[in-house]
Amino acid sequence: MDPATPATPASASLADFLRSRRELLTPMEVGLPPGRRRRTPGLRREEVAALASMSPDYYGRLERGDADRPSAALLGALAQALRLDRDERDHLFRLAGQAAPTRGADGGEHVGPGMLRILDHLRDAPAEIVTELGESLVQTPLAVALTGDLVALTGPMRSIGYRWFMDPAVRELYDERDHELLGRSFASGLREVLGRRGPGSRAARYAELLLEGSAEFREVWDRREIGVRPADMKRFRHPQVGPIELRCQTLLDPEESHLLLVYTAAPGSGSREKLELLEVLGDERAEQVVTAPGGPTAR
Repeated sequence: MDPATPATPASASLADFLRSRRELLTPMEVGLPPGRRRRTPGLRREEVAALASMSPDYYGRLERGDADRPSAALLGALAQALRLDRDERDHLFRLAGQAAPTRGADGGEHVGPGMLRILDHLRDAPAEIVTELGESLVQTPLAVALTGDLVALTGPMRSIGYRWFMDPAVRELYDERDHELLGRSFASGLREVLGRRGPGSRAARYAELLLEGSAEFREVWDRREIGVRPADMKRFRHPQVGPIELRCQTLLDPEESHLLLVYTAAPGSGSREKLELLEVLGDERAEQVVTAPGGPTAR
């Protein structure tokens, strides 16, 4: 992530605001272990930096008021890390000398603190928060183990519907019996979002790209279907643990038009056992990344 936009130093007011919000949070509220006894209230600076995928040194300079003005992307990451609501997020941007992000579903990728608190308590389940276009904004570690790191994707490929028609490899994770219904549901969902957001929206851009790049999408799109929904039971074909069936529960945040998707398996089922195995495999991979020579530091 670009650390900063070259400009005048960040203000003392910004430093005070960041410090005050950091001190209000506890490790448990952001999904971190409590750790050893703390000498100061709230989170440590390095914990906020890790949650926002930035350098601890740069975050420290922000709180001291002697860093260059942060970029909009970095401010968005800080707002997420500090669990700010939309008014607090907008205030953060203004303190940093940046225009506040456009409110509304088409441009809104700021996840509300309430949704994040729920997600933080779902560490033992695959769960993610997505936009109305199926773009993953946050995933639990078990969701990453199940479907891969979708938050790291950029551009139109962030949308599951776009990937479905433009990257055939995506389908390998899903049972072949569900492919037709999934394709129809993605096209139907995009048509519904386009109807709400209109020309010039991100939905309109994705539809334009898909019509140009996918003959299959054009065929499905021409059906003009609305209201096609995928089955609640998702049948995955994971490359490491094999077939796994999970029921998908959905929670809507109407203010942001975000969806919280939670995947669960029946207690005692083979799919539950495979989820537990995936959790172990995911923990092992995370440990390898942390301990690898020259591996990444705090994000």
